[in-house]
Amino acid sequence: MTLKTDADGGLIARFGGYEQGLGKFAPAISKRITELQTGLPLASIAGSSATDKEIEVLIRRLARSGLVEFRLGAGPAGQDQITIEPQMAEYWPQISKIGSTDTLALSRFAYLRRRGKEMVLESPRAGALFKIVNPTIASALAMLAVPQKISRYSKDRGFPGLELLGLLLDCQILFKLSPNDADGLRTSEGDPSLVLWDFHDLLFHTRSTDGRQANPIGGLYAYSRVMPPLPAVRPSWRGPTTDLNGPDSRSPSPFAALLDARQSTRDFDDGRPITLAELATFLHSAARVRAKWTAPAEIEGGQGPDVSHASRPYPSAGAAYELELYLAVHKCDGLPRGFYHYDAERHSLTRIEVNSPDFEAQLYDAELAIGASNAPQVLVVIAARFGRISWKYSSVAYSLILKDVGVLMQTLYLTATDLGLGACAIGTNNIDRFARMTGLDFAVEGAVGQFVIGRPGEPGPE
Repeated sequence: MTLKTDADGGLIARFGGYEQGLGKFAPAISKRITELQTGLPLASIAGSSATDKEIEVLIRRLARSGLVEFRLGAGPAGQDQITIEPQMAEYWPQISKIGSTDTLALSRFAYLRRRGKEMVLESPRAGALFKIVNPTIASALAMLAVPQKISRYSKDRGFPGLELLGLLLDCQILFKLSPNDADGLRTSEGDPSLVLWDFHDLLFHTRSTDGRQANPIGGLYAYSRVMPPLPAVRPSWRGPTTDLNGPDSRSPSPFAALLDARQSTRDFDDGRPITLAELATFLHSAARVRAKWTAPAEIEGGQGPDVSHASRPYPSAGAAYELELYLAVHKCDGLPRGFYHYDAERHSLTRIEVNSPDFEAQLYDAELAIGASNAPQVLVVIAARFGRISWKYSSVAYSLILKDVGVLMQTLYLTATDLGLGACAIGTNNIDRFARMTGLDFAVEGAVGQFVIGRPGEPGPE
């Protein structure tokens, strides 16, 4: 990344062939750009002067775009010991306080892996990852797989220092044990909602979505120069073949015609937006609660605790029906613009007050994702109450949730087609933004899919 000043005095960041404006800053800031690009100690901007405050504003703006990394410590030859790479837009390094009587342990979600020629320590819970330059530090941190009391751990020759431990504690890569958590068991990380998560499920959730990672995401054709694309249709197997193209006197059923008519719509007619009545019919047909009942869990010979179940128009793993629908409404005749939750039992919409920039960003990202010329009329955000699945299923919980999302998306597609509406599934979503908009912890109820509906516009050229 490079920082340049334009003709109007505005600061521009250039990276990967892109440019991003950062705003105008005082002339004194320009003189410190070189320091920022080579390494600027945070302590040097901790003062109260106007210049220090402006530099901090600039660094935070860069950090929101993932354009800043923080380096920690210097070895005997002057090299960095740790490099901190933010994974979330709002990350800023904070050193949590640690006392000599505290006992620390590695989170069961933390993992050390090779990335190219580097070793990185990260966690799906963390706002940053830590590139470990000094292998001695990696060895010292590995000792925290067994809980360590600081008064004893600090005497070890490879002790990594309270500053690093405080940074890792702030990122939830480490956690403090309470007096009742001497063994550091699964339930002891300070967040009861995490008990229901397996390591690989939470990792899959955060690394296959946007918002809590800084990796490139989407259709980037990352391997286009490495290997050719696979053919659209698999080459035929060799062997005896049975031809299925025989005569069939039956007329195509309405369902077969509906399947054949289904397509993805990316442009919508804003002059004739979807109506509230159409939206209500769409939700009622595809996602309402049809029935509820309670039955004992299938454990201990049917003597387990009672579990509530529901029936909806689409199938769900174990009849859990963990999926919830949230609607970002841009244009709907009869419904004010805003963010809503669909109550599938009462068949009603509840408005949720959200931050305007987050709401606009939600619609804008959906517009970009489907390559539309305008914002979608209604964006359906599919969220999952993860515990509904993981309370019962081990190892396959998140996989089952994604299967349910696929089933629901097909149901939404066919319902929209039947109503003469346009629809398009979206493969990305920002789980951190959804958490901000709803106030829900990303590990309790989080976005797992998105879907657009509206009045289809005139079809454009193929």
